[in-house]
Amino acid sequence: MQLTAPPGARLALYLNLIRWDRPAGWLLLLWPTLAALWMASGGFPGWHLLVVFTLGTVLMRSAGCCINDVADREFDRHVKRTAGRPVTSGAVSVREALGVGALLALVAFGLVLTTNALTVQYSFAALAVTLAYPYAKRWVSMPQAVLGVAFSFGIPMAFAAVRSEVPAPAWWLLVGNLFWVLAYDTEYAMVDRDDDLRIGIQTSAITLGRFDVAAVMLFYGVFLALWGWLGWRFGLGEVFGAGLLLAAAQVLWHHRLIRDRSREGCFQAFKQNHWLGASVFAGVVLDYGLR
Repeated sequence: MQLTAPPGARLALYLNLIRWDRPAGWLLLLWPTLAALWMASGGFPGWHLLVVFTLGTVLMRSAGCCINDVADREFDRHVKRTAGRPVTSGAVSVREALGVGALLALVAFGLVLTTNALTVQYSFAALAVTLAYPYAKRWVSMPQAVLGVAFSFGIPMAFAAVRSEVPAPAWWLLVGNLFWVLAYDTEYAMVDRDDDLRIGIQTSAITLGRFDVAAVMLFYGVFLALWGWLGWRFGLGEVFGAGLLLAAAQVLWHHRLIRDRSREGCFQAFKQNHWLGASVFAGVVLDYGLR
C-alpha cells in the first residue's frame, strides 16, 4: 500500500497550500511595495532591488499562507470556502506546512541580506507581524488592521533599501495602505460573516455591522486621499493623478458590488482589488517615466 503521494501530487498540494493559482493575493502586496520603491528612488530603482522586492513579496505571502492555514485549521473546517484547504483537510500535515513556510521565509531572508543592515532589521519586524496576524482574530475586534500592517511593511523596507533611512512620508504611505487593506479585507470578511459569527471569529465585517459598506468606502477614500497627498509631496503630477482617478472609478464599481452584501458580490470586489492597486502603481511609474 502506498503511504505517501507521488512527488508530482505532493508538489501540487504545496502549490495549493501557498495559493499559487491565486496570484491576486501577492499582487495586493506587490503593487504598493513597488510603488514605494519607485517613490524612494525617484524613478526606476534598478534591477537588483526590483527583483529582491518582487520575489521577496511572492515568497513571504506564500509563507504567510502556510502559517495562516496552520493557525486556522480548526476554524477553516467549519467554513465551506476553506474546508478543502490542504492542512484543514489533512492532505498536508502541520509539520509539512510549517516546513514549507520556513523554507520560503528563509529564501526571502536570503534576498533581504543582499540589501543593507536597516532593511534586514525591518525584515524581522515584518516577520513578527506576519506571525502575529493569524492569531489576531482571536483577540482583536478588527484583525484586518493587523493584516494591514503586515501587508504594508514592504513600504518602509523599500525606503530603507534605497535610502538607508525611512522618512516620515514613508510611514504615512504605510498608514494609507493600511486603510486600503482594511477596505478590501473587510469585503473579504463580508463573504464569510455568517460562518465567522457561528464559530466565534472576530472580523471587521462583524464589528462594523450595518455600517460595513459605508466603512469600506471610507477606508478607500482615506487610502486614495493620503496617497494622493503623499504623491504630490514626492513630486508626482497629473499622470499619477490619472492613476488615482482610475482607482477611484473602481471604488465606485466596488460599491455597486457590495451594497447588497451578497457573498458573490463581496468576493468579486475583493478579487478585483489588485487592479485598483495596479492603477495606482502604473500612475507612479508612468509619471516618473514620462518626464
